[in-house]
Amino acid sequence: MEENRSAGLVHIYCGDGKGKTTTGMGLCVRAAGYGMKVLIYQFMKDNSTSERKILALSDRITLLEGLPQEKFSFQMSPREKEERKAYYEKQFSLAVSLAERESCDVLFLDEIIYTIQAGLFEEQLLLDFLKRKPEKLEVILTGQGPSQALIDAADYVSEIRKIKHPFDRGMAARPGIER
Repeated sequence: MEENRSAGLVHIYCGDGKGKTTTGMGLCVRAAGYGMKVLIYQFMKDNSTSERKILALSDRITLLEGLPQEKFSFQMSPREKEERKAYYEKQFSLAVSLAERESCDVLFLDEIIYTIQAGLFEEQLLLDFLKRKPEKLEVILTGQGPSQALIDAADYVSEIRKIKHPFDRGMAARPGIER
């Protein structure tokens, strides 16, 4: 089989199961290990997720900073939602322009699909970018409930389905495992 590094494809990892971000991060580690340049931005998450600590050690991976504190969309007031939407759309523009300017090979937009579903990001901005993205740029998107338009724009769509999760028993997210 012939290697083709010039064609960047679009990945979606979605569903209600644990592991969407972990899967995307794993692909980023693989790409960096191969010598590719990776850019990661995490929507709806603060800068304290455990994976950031180890990924920051790689000179092939750039982690864009988010807000120092974050909360779920259902905890936000209408005004906070408006502010977050403007913030996330600005961060998206920054991530996209940086990925293009730095000739990145992989752009991971963690939880962007959730952000769209929560009304905190305009889906059309993402769809327009996917149509015009640099040809070699691999793009990873995660979150629950991608629209049919996003599914159609993707090359890979993998659903991670929850069958059982400790959260259902009231167990909080554990450092190093879920956060």
